[in-house]
Amino acid sequence: MERFSRFQKLNAYRIMWLFVFFDLPTNTKLQRKAYAKFRKEIQGIGFRMLQFSVYIRFCASSESADVFEKRVQRFLPKSGSVSILRITDKQYSSILNFYGKEKTDLPGTPQQLELF
Repeated sequence: MERFSRFQKLNAYRIMWLFVFFDLPTNTKLQRKAYAKFRKEIQGIGFRMLQFSVYIRFCASSESADVFEKRVQRFLPKSGSVSILRITDKQYSSILNFYGKEKTDLPGTPQQLELF
């Protein structure tokens, strides 16, 4: 049993989460279209909204995170600010989430095979 718990502990440092933070202009129709396209593109590759301009994606490894970072970079709009942050599952597990004053649970680590 100890061998399994050591394996899980190592995985918490190997499994990655990618955050995409963005602040894109939406003053003109063209800018709103670019904003919507960027959101749709990152959602299409598995990112889900954490907050309005913060999207998150689970990656089974650092190599997988590399792939998705490059994909996000291909979708970058011409203007605005986009940041990508990579953290380990261990770091992610220390996040405190609140809805109003009520603490909410973190979504669990997906238990799925990732193919890309």
